Amino acid sequence: MAKRHRNPATHPCPCGTGQPYPDCCGKLHRGQADAATAEALMRSRYSAYAIGDTTYLLRSWHTSTRPTHLHPEPGQRWTRLDILHTERGGLLDTTGTVTFQAHYRQAGRPATLTEHSRFTRENGRWVYLDAQPD
Repeated sequence: MAKRHRNPATHPCPCGTGQPYPDCCGKLHRGQADAATAEALMRSRYSAYAIGDTTYLLRSWHTSTRPTHLHPEPGQRWTRLDILHTERGGLLDTTGTVTFQAHYRQAGRPATLTEHSRFTRENGRWVYLDAQPD
């Protein structure tokens, strides 16, 4: 039996807002809009991980810390994003931090990644800079 994949165009966005994917992170992934806040960028990056959009992930990474390639973990399936805290990162800010928990399954086992991500503006757009240790 062939494995069925969810069509992101007909399901809620993986980022957890409840909006349809095309109206939420999909427009950022397609380059039709830029994230208005650091949290919006965080959510769009999580969604990109969830659907395997490495092009968007690299495009939304700061040029000083961007890797040359991304290699997603085989068999890893992202299942839920919880935003725990945001600091700055608003419409008028130039930096911001988003603390989140990203839930996933690896080899059928549940796991959680907790991270304090730093964001900054580059050429007027929010981009991911790096992760701060706990």
